[in-house]
Amino acid sequence: MNKLAVIAIGGNSLIRDKHHLKVEDQYREITKTVKHIVEIIKAGYDVIITHGNGPQVGFVLRRSEIAYEHEGLHFVPLESCVANTQGAIGYQIQQAIDNEFKKHGINKKAVTVVTQVKVDKNDPGFKNPTKPIGQFYDEKKARDIQRDNPGWQLVSDAGRGFRRVVASPKPLEIVEIDMIRHLSANNFCVVAAGGGGIPVIENEDGNLEGVGAVIDKDFASAMLARKLNAELLVISTGVDRVCLNFGTEDEKPLSRITAAEAKKYVEEGHFEAGSMLPKIQAILWFLELGGNKAIITRPEKLKQALTGQCGTHIQP
Repeated sequence: MNKLAVIAIGGNSLIRDKHHLKVEDQYREITKTVKHIVEIIKAGYDVIITHGNGPQVGFVLRRSEIAYEHEGLHFVPLESCVANTQGAIGYQIQQAIDNEFKKHGINKKAVTVVTQVKVDKNDPGFKNPTKPIGQFYDEKKARDIQRDNPGWQLVSDAGRGFRRVVASPKPLEIVEIDMIRHLSANNFCVVAAGGGGIPVIENEDGNLEGVGAVIDKDFASAMLARKLNAELLVISTGVDRVCLNFGTEDEKPLSRITAAEAKKYVEEGHFEAGSMLPKIQAILWFLELGGNKAIITRPEKLKQALTGQCGTHIQP
């Protein structure tokens, strides 16, 4: 029986730069990433893929705003925007990885599961929104948007500009977990929990209903990995390794650290809230729940990371 790895792809990694934002551009980036994921599968792992959707949700929201402003169409609820991106990005990953399977003669198929994730309706995240969504704005544009949308909150995000933040409740339960487990056990490469999952709450009648929030995809990926007893959680990002003093002359890359060391670095403030911090926190949560090992690296270094030649490896 193959070992199981959950690989989380960042939504920003699907967009090369501001000149390559189109759906076709994103698909080209996906085709590059899945080549490296297939190498993991060839090395003897079953793989479940999760993905971010930050920029893509922003695009859907912006289209909704434009349609409302110019045609009087209704706004698309945020949870529906998440579902929209799950289907669209999942379709692209599914198609690209199936093409790679065919090229390598791998008897396997990909499938996307539209995934709901239950959250607590009383989660403090609803009172203190922290999850960045949508595009970046310069300071002047951010002031204009804040003036026209007093209910929004915009904050500086890792020095890259200003961005809207929304509620980011912690995941409690992956509604479709049994389906994901069954498909993975039957030789499917599953794409699941896209964008952290569609946030749902349980109402007074015991029924599920969507809620306007965005669940951190790294925390959802960590929960998915634990629920499935995955051997490995991989969070792909834009750097080879996690670094202390990132971007300074004293920058120090980390190859292998323990959970205790990672906690210490978090407390010392080495990681940006809108960048590396949630990835480290999600991995610590995964390890606290009984996880075995996690790796952070860039997509093209996945194969080298698996053999210990690259990436930041974090263990209990």
